[in-house]
Amino acid sequence: MPESPEVQALAEYLDQHLVAQRIVGADLEEFRALKTRLRPLDELIGATVSGVRRFGKHLEIVTDGAGLVISFGRAGWALLDEQMDAPVLARLEFDSGSSLTVTDAGSFLSLGLSVVDDVRDVASIAKLGPDPLDPAYSRAQFDSALGSRRKQIRALLQEQDSIAGIGGAYSDEILHVAKLSPVVHAVDLSDDDRDRLFGAVVDVLREAVAARRGILPSRQKAAKVDAMRVHGRTGEPCPVCGGTVKDVPGSTGAAQYCPTCQTGGVPLPE
Repeated sequence: MPESPEVQALAEYLDQHLVAQRIVGADLEEFRALKTRLRPLDELIGATVSGVRRFGKHLEIVTDGAGLVISFGRAGWALLDEQMDAPVLARLEFDSGSSLTVTDAGSFLSLGLSVVDDVRDVASIAKLGPDPLDPAYSRAQFDSALGSRRKQIRALLQEQDSIAGIGGAYSDEILHVAKLSPVVHAVDLSDDDRDRLFGAVVDVLREAVAARRGILPSRQKAAKVDAMRVHGRTGEPCPVCGGTVKDVPGSTGAAQYCPTCQTGGVPLPE
């Protein structure tokens, strides 16, 4: 799943290459991907790109007319003059000869396209919580998201209404850096726990953005996978303590943690 560091790197890459280019063609190859049925992609033809922005795990291509929001979902992505082995959902052509291809490699369609005048017309963007990649993101905003809720912290980190941009992979990485169990509830975190968790959220995401800058969109997923400390590393040694990384019980292999670093050396009960 694309998360905020990769989407931010993609937004910066596309902004660098597409600003001032005019859209001369728009093809929708999978009609189910378009969420604004009364506003087709053809509406973008003739518009000139003025910027590319990120909102959580969403991206907007801003023009002097309507904007195009790409909500990547579980396995969506966008490529500029590149190809990947994934179904093509839509394509934009530019007067420079460049082509932006929107793909979805998932087993079911989760990517959405919206032609809008205001990004807040996309409901999932309108309700986004504060974004840790925002330089103004504060401890107060973070504490407000956690509150005294009886919700497992790994799930809470992925709650887009509370904290924007984090998915399963970075929630595992953040909790590993913070040395916290993925199943602890927010209400049970001490002040010291919260300090470490806030620092980990900010540092992990911002370091990931810095690491992804300049990488071609087609290489972003591989770069993300290569950088993971525990996520997707079941059975491998923890890079910090050398202990064995395990699956979070009940996650069917989608979430990982280090018992030595995060749960006092005692594996979570199966």
